Amino acid sequence: MLAIDQSTQGTKAILFNDTGELVCRSDLLHKQYINEKGWVSHDLKEIYANTVQAVKSVVEKAQIHKDEITCIGISNQRETSAAWNRKTGEPLAPAIVWQCARAENVCERVRQNAVISHNRENMDVAGIIRQKTGLMLSPYFPAAKYAWMRENVETVRQAEKQGELCFGTIDTWLLFQLTKGTVYATDYSNASRTQLFNIHTLEWDTEICTWFGIDKETLPQVCDSSYLYGSTDLEGWFGEPVPICGVIGDSQGALFGQGCVKKGMVKATYGTGSSVMMYIGETPGQSELGLVTSLAWGINGKVGYVLEGNINYTGAVITWLKDNMQLISSAQETKELAEQANQEDTTYLVPAFSGLSAPYWKPDAKAVLCGMSRTTGKKEIVKAALESIAYQIADIAKMMEAENGGRLETLCVDGGPTNNAYLMQFQSDILGISVKLPVCEESSALGAAMLAGLAHGIYQENTLFSTTVRRQFANLMEKTERENRYLGWKNAVNMLL
Repeated sequence: MLAIDQSTQGTKAILFNDTGELVCRSDLLHKQYINEKGWVSHDLKEIYANTVQAVKSVVEKAQIHKDEITCIGISNQRETSAAWNRKTGEPLAPAIVWQCARAENVCERVRQNAVISHNRENMDVAGIIRQKTGLMLSPYFPAAKYAWMRENVETVRQAEKQGELCFGTIDTWLLFQLTKGTVYATDYSNASRTQLFNIHTLEWDTEICTWFGIDKETLPQVCDSSYLYGSTDLEGWFGEPVPICGVIGDSQGALFGQGCVKKGMVKATYGTGSSVMMYIGETPGQSELGLVTSLAWGINGKVGYVLEGNINYTGAVITWLKDNMQLISSAQETKELAEQANQEDTTYLVPAFSGLSAPYWKPDAKAVLCGMSRTTGKKEIVKAALESIAYQIADIAKMMEAENGGRLETLCVDGGPTNNAYLMQFQSDILGISVKLPVCEESSALGAAMLAGLAHGIYQENTLFSTTVRRQFANLMEKTERENRYLGWKNAVNMLL
């Protein structure tokens, strides 16, 4: 089974055998376009070209025959928004990355203008949007990004006039390209993150689309996550077309890949940003504390739901240390530097480089480094940067405990930064619970492969999961110290609120 894991930083092609064991992987990074305003963009053509090349490379690297690939699953960075021409397949603009808050003015206009247009009592437009989509009104989500492209990109406007405009998330873009334009679709998990999809009726919401100025005809068909979408010959490279039968957003893919399919199970994915997600079953619930509700997946016509908190900058903090601050030359250095730092140092970094997302939802916030003393140096700043990742995860986990009415016992984790033992130990310490790492580090890709294998008949739903633990971290921090450190973090965040 081939999993294509298209993430914020790059594209992975990963081969799994029929028991879910990772056989081989190949990675290609793509360029991050960031301007002086903090706008973040991706080149859609580069992403697709890298997808094709990564698949070819992993087959060569694994020394298998390409005909041995039986099915394909796709996991993807979720809210990154694309526009292309339905007729030619050509991109109409660079993709707007999920981190990018350029569409804040769109959200504010919707918040103000749409209030006048409805007649519901005691509920403003943001409340209606949240009730229907499970999401806070925010430029984080594609609805505002699509609207921004319609209003600011001439090629998008022209394609819309000609009836040839396609909007979609990255899974939809890849499906369209891989199938030569014959498949224009997405799955429930990705659709639920657009802020245009009604998670109760399971359809694009006409009212919300109207508020954002989006024509439903420019949006893809929504299907189960485990479903035969179509086939690809990978630009003629495969001898016979290979079915694409699994599509899921990367965070939901990781939840599925970790086997978190029982109510109350929680996982955290550490990537460029992070998603902390709790499976809540087949009935949607709405958070009272700032979390969002999304669809987990669709399988055999049934959907599941999650509560989720999203964080803009976690793994990207390490990139900032390396590329912008030039304090490190590789991510691997952070563990040793943090261990060597003065553990009594009170420096905090709040990495609000593109605003604060859950649970604060302040898109105009700016990053702050505070609490330094005369002896604070490079090691202490690196330590503060690493710990900021764990503090942000803790913010969400504590909210989930409050929402669920009980204490979390375990946090399942995945993603590149989980290889940093200092970070994982501090995460366990600041939460006061165990942190478990799975044997397969590529949980998002594994989830996509399992969904594809399920649709292709390789797996049965009741025999999917035998997730084993690679390593477990247990809390070593005294309660008083934990509370004091977390209070210092909250005080630092409050400087931005």
